Amino acid sequence: MRPSYEGSHNIAMKVPPHQYEATVAFYRDIIGLEPLTNHLPYVGFHFGSNQLWIDKAPGLSQSELWLEIAADNVGAAAGDLAEAGIVRCDEIEELPEGHKDFWITSPCQIIHHVSQKGEGW
Repeated sequence: MRPSYEGSHNIAMKVPPHQYEATVAFYRDIIGLEPLTNHLPYVGFHFGSNQLWIDKAPGLSQSELWLEIAADNVGAAAGDLAEAGIVRCDEIEELPEGHKDFWITSPCQIIHHVSQKGEGW
């Protein structure tokens, strides 16, 4: 049986170091979003029903937006996505030891974190 997928609540904005402080200040001071304090020292904000994480990303020349997809069976999702020809890119960012989740890229090069439904960050 194919796994089912849904958008999850985490959005990661990968920002070059030279834009990082101004970006954080924009969401914090200008837009006035409520900060997240559950994963310090990481910087994040409540973004409606989502969580927006601002990550300093050395080596990038422009910002990237990464999304999270939750699967009801992350193991089956790995096989299902591979069978569909979706590129897996686990080397993009190390995940905590013991996690079964993984990274993929969409056909238009948007990075997605595929996590077990109910076990997102």
